[in-house]
Amino acid sequence: MASKRAKAALASGLGLVALTATYLTTPWEGTKNLAYWDSLGRVWTVCTGETKGVQKGDRYTDEQCAAMLYETLEKDYRRPLQKCIKGYDKLPISLQASLLDAAYNVGTGAICKSTAARRAEAGSYTSACHAVTWFNKSGGKTIRGLVLRRENGDASRIGELELCLAGL
Repeated sequence: MASKRAKAALASGLGLVALTATYLTTPWEGTKNLAYWDSLGRVWTVCTGETKGVQKGDRYTDEQCAAMLYETLEKDYRRPLQKCIKGYDKLPISLQASLLDAAYNVGTGAICKSTAARRAEAGSYTSACHAVTWFNKSGGKTIRGLVLRRENGDASRIGELELCLAGL
């Protein structure tokens, strides 16, 4: 049974990129308006994980951060997914959003080569939704935050599986 919050997200009428940014990517990634040094990635980062051209001292408004995320999701993630997953645009929007958010988090290469992508192409949507949950590790270890993000979320955030299944 689909959660009320996932149903509400899908009923919002937002397009794919806005839906993904609003209900998945931003809540899980967080937004920082002032550039910060990401010691793990060893790069200056701002907004919702933007690194391109970011320098120390850069500052953006919430609106600028949202616009930056929408553009990045569209150009750097959605378009590559359209090329590597046959029929991507015809998949249920909830599955597209789950794949798009996962790609933003783990990279398009991983998603394009994934079992989730193959199952989506084959029309096995429920199975594809579940396969996205397998991206829950970092450094070979299962990470609780990634399990929550990939599955049913937490008290304040929708999970990718939760949204994915609600749209089938």
